[in-house]
Amino acid sequence: MKEKRLELVCACAAAFAFSSNYTNHAPLAPMLMKQFGFTLAMSGLLTTGIFLTHAAMQVPGGHLADRYGGRRVLAWALAIVCAGNVGIAFATSYAALLFWKVFAGFGTGTCFVAGARYLAQTMPADGLARAQGYYGGSVLLGSGFVIYAVPRAAEALGWSGAFLTTAVVAMAVLACWIAFAPSPGPAPQPGVSLSSLLGHGQLWLLGLVQMASFGLVIVIGSWITQLLRAQAGLSSAAAGALGSLVLLIGIASRPLGGALARSLPVRLLVMASLGMNIAGCLLLSRGGSWFGGIVSGIVLLGVGCGLPYAALFNRAAQLFPGRAGAAIGLVNMLGIVMILGGAPLVGLLTGWTGSFHAAFVSLAAFSAAVLLAAFFIRE
Repeated sequence: MKEKRLELVCACAAAFAFSSNYTNHAPLAPMLMKQFGFTLAMSGLLTTGIFLTHAAMQVPGGHLADRYGGRRVLAWALAIVCAGNVGIAFATSYAALLFWKVFAGFGTGTCFVAGARYLAQTMPADGLARAQGYYGGSVLLGSGFVIYAVPRAAEALGWSGAFLTTAVVAMAVLACWIAFAPSPGPAPQPGVSLSSLLGHGQLWLLGLVQMASFGLVIVIGSWITQLLRAQAGLSSAAAGALGSLVLLIGIASRPLGGALARSLPVRLLVMASLGMNIAGCLLLSRGGSWFGGIVSGIVLLGVGCGLPYAALFNRAAQLFPGRAGAAIGLVNMLGIVMILGGAPLVGLLTGWTGSFHAAFVSLAAFSAAVLLAAFFIRE
């Protein structure tokens, strides 16, 4: 894969740039709420807005990447992300903020599948899984790094300047992408209709695993700080630092999973990972303050949710080499559906029962059901 290092570096840089838009608004919520006078629930809609269009563009964006090539489509999509950030920076109302976050989601969703499609076009078969792992790790790095960097930019430049900073990052990466990203060879012809792809059972099985890995870790990440404060009695700062590990561990476990996918059967890797996720959810469901169990649960989830990432997308690309973008998009879209539905359900169950126990047991049960379904993943 050494001769393809430039392609991989360009794809990972693009992943960092577009994924920073997943969360760049979250640390600025207090500033934005004070500026525009909206509620905490309305702040949550900013996240919902970008992920709705992000999810909606997974299959269409993948179809465009299959037809026109990942390099070209990613460039246009990254330009949309740049425009979205500039629009947010000059917003004068909450409605404008929400509009531009929804607009940016069209770009981020298309960027994700176009980047994965670009790797499928440029990487050798024996290095594709590892490359997808590095790409996935860069996505988590971008979405996590801005949580640290954006508040510091806002202190110096104000909230508008902070959004312009993320716009500048996206613009710089776009310029480098256009200048340096090598053009891939001719893409394989689709060979099958899009409707056949959408009805393929193996892709839906991979999508279920994506729900119980990527989707699961984002759902847990949205509630982990409150769980740690309630169960372990940690301060907000300490809970945030410890809870962030459930996502940050994926920066390492996604590339690790890509390396393991070269030597382990996909089904074995997936089932082992889901087993870790079940154990992690059950450890976090305990109502006591056993700190060792809480830390173990976070580590198990960080590893278990990251390991299958590269294998899932590599397998999707193998199943439909001519429609790898759309195949990857379908798998990832199902993971996002889990985020949109799972996060509020955890809140609902916790509100009904007064603790996180039932919610996390339910997440463990869902992962166990996906583990049983994983027996039908073909090697």
